[in-house]
Amino acid sequence: MTNSNGLFRKKTLEMILADTESEQYKLKKSLTAIDLVALGIGAIIGTGIFVITGVAAAEHAGPAIILSFVLAGLACAFAAISYAEFASMFPIAGSTYSYSYVALGEIFAWIIGWDLILEYVFALPAIALGWSGYFTNLLASIGINIPDWAAHSAWQGPGGLINLPAIGILLLVAALVYIGTRESATVNNIAVAFKVFVVLFFIVVAVWHVKPVNWHPFMPYGWKGVFTGAAIVFFAYIGFDAVSTAAEETKNPARDLPIGILGSLGISTILYIAVAAILTGVVSYARLNDPAPVAKALNIIGLNWARGLVSIGALTGITTVLLVMTYGSTRIIFAMSRDGLLPPAFSKLHPKFRTPTLAIYLIAIATSLVAGFLPIGIIAELVNIGTMLAFVLVSISVIVLRYTQPDLPRKFRAPGVPWTPLLAIIFVGALMASLPWETWVRLIVWLIIGLIIYFSYGKHHSKLAQQKQ
Repeated sequence: MTNSNGLFRKKTLEMILADTESEQYKLKKSLTAIDLVALGIGAIIGTGIFVITGVAAAEHAGPAIILSFVLAGLACAFAAISYAEFASMFPIAGSTYSYSYVALGEIFAWIIGWDLILEYVFALPAIALGWSGYFTNLLASIGINIPDWAAHSAWQGPGGLINLPAIGILLLVAALVYIGTRESATVNNIAVAFKVFVVLFFIVVAVWHVKPVNWHPFMPYGWKGVFTGAAIVFFAYIGFDAVSTAAEETKNPARDLPIGILGSLGISTILYIAVAAILTGVVSYARLNDPAPVAKALNIIGLNWARGLVSIGALTGITTVLLVMTYGSTRIIFAMSRDGLLPPAFSKLHPKFRTPTLAIYLIAIATSLVAGFLPIGIIAELVNIGTMLAFVLVSISVIVLRYTQPDLPRKFRAPGVPWTPLLAIIFVGALMASLPWETWVRLIVWLIIGLIIYFSYGKHHSKLAQQKQ
């Protein structure tokens, strides 16, 4: 039975399945397990390897950045197991938002949906600015210089007006998402294959230049530095949950979603740890505070000829992150609109492409404006805390549903419940505690704005509220 009263009214499994079969909202099923693994790797491997690793090692963890990646990977692994159980039970767009609607009720679903919008919409401009930096540097290396007024805004650097490369890549990615999931997945698969090749290339050519002396001292900032480093490199992992937003467009979601979530996280974690170990073994951690640490390391060991390949790999890697996050953000908005918590226009599908047109327009415009003009100095921490909150709520939801609805069919059962999700809550909670208090304040302000919107619109227009009437 669904609780249709007040803030804690819940959706049932029957409602979830009915939503996915409604012709008005039916998305095209075209994705396979391989597509989902590539989708996850596309979202995970990008700025984490090519940008954040060096900064986190230099400023926070030193060579123990390896342990930071292990800790962040463990936290994500425990959460990913919970995600896999839910994804196999509820093959529906919306990810954590939809799961919370069934397990915890409407008010929690709204909070997590609003939180996910924060995660995706604010991460996109930050990542686009990283792409813009690599793109501008790559062009400069072949003698093409973008003028300052077009390379960044006045708030992003001196002499700037607008960041045209960042706007351009966001609009290009939005256009790919607009024309269809199959087309986007094909582009993503090709790009993922190339960037994994570039990462493996770095591992193979650089491993011979490792000097163990660079790993000493291994933990110069102590365990506090390791945990702070883990909280920062957590940004590198935040893509795997986007796999679950593809549930309604997957041919066999019960089987393929757990494979996509756990497979992409496992492969990415191994590559992250390998790159972190080699990077800090090749170059002293103190020299890695650079926006392109992998390229810098290759230059230091005399492989400057490989920098161009790595830069192209970084651009490709960051592009796939943008692609998957744009895709995920539009599906969250689509799901919330379909439930009546946002205006119905956001769940209207294109008659040919079967993609949520207005949701894509909204994401493209909002993220382009932010990336084109505003400085993004605090986005990584803000995005991290939003993602961590989502992971905690998914883990809580798994425990709640195991006890409140034990007979629901579970094609994939998370092992060790309640201990596995409890470990996720503990690990992720520890990382959240490592973030600055200002980040918590910003999250609370964002959630208050969301609650104002919910109580003024969503609560009264909710499909469950309409059914009650």
